[in-house]
Amino acid sequence: MTQLLQVVDLTKKYGSTKVVDTVSFELEEHTSTALIGPNGSGKTTTLSMLAGLVPQTSGTLQFQSTARQDIQSIIGFLPQYPKFFSWLSALEFTEMAARLSGVETRKAVMEAKKTLEFVGLGDSLSKKTGTFSGGMKQRLGLAQAIVHKPKLILLDEPVSALDPVGRRQVMNLLKEIQQETTILYSTHILNDAEEMTDQLLFLRQGKLVEQGSLDDVRSRYAEPRIIIEFEKEQELQRFTEMAPWHVSANGLTVAIDVLTEGVGMPAIIALLHGQSFLVRKIERQTASLEEIFMKVAVI
Repeated sequence: MTQLLQVVDLTKKYGSTKVVDTVSFELEEHTSTALIGPNGSGKTTTLSMLAGLVPQTSGTLQFQSTARQDIQSIIGFLPQYPKFFSWLSALEFTEMAARLSGVETRKAVMEAKKTLEFVGLGDSLSKKTGTFSGGMKQRLGLAQAIVHKPKLILLDEPVSALDPVGRRQVMNLLKEIQQETTILYSTHILNDAEEMTDQLLFLRQGKLVEQGSLDDVRSRYAEPRIIIEFEKEQELQRFTEMAPWHVSANGLTVAIDVLTEGVGMPAIIALLHGQSFLVRKIERQTASLEEIFMKVAVI
């Protein structure tokens, strides 16, 4: 893969307070990266610095041999709460965004129409943005971010304000967009990060405290467990009395920490089979992204 962006020691201070503290990472072309962290961890400030909307206090940003003054033409940005001129139509607003991003005037209308069709607003070209629902505004915001075909799209909580149907539709759009560009997005919806990400960046109090692919991060915080679901409560009780390992019970299910107890699946199956336990299912389970998030990004 080709490196698109290198961020080195990115820092933002307001007075004596460091909102973003020496953050470093790289983005490869045609990948999707999730910026994860609790409110106040520095996600929005980081994206705003990358977009050129907020100057960094220190640190460097290197965009694939592109001069800083030309960054506007290769970046698309969707803020968490996009604002629109209510008197403009969807087509007028998207055309304006295209022209401001460097698209030639004669091509701006054509690209605006194509992009609005792509995000599902093809039937609303002439509607005033002031009449749009929240979901339509989010689609329009996405349209203005991609109309100039940027190499990098920065999205701040792109689906947080949407209902489940709207979130699913926008996530599907982002998967299509990733085929043509690179995406960096902040989110607190961890299911979305699990579904669409090549790299995870965990922020806590302005610092990058963990990063890597989903598989890499999971392997570092694996805490593998074996989950057993019994047919009857009596079977569960019999197992907890007989098993030589500490188990955590919940309803008809018990969990055994593989690493702590030093046990593998063969030994557990041998006990279940040898004592004829009535079991509905047995499975190996690893830590969820939510569990990892609570350990890494939340104090």
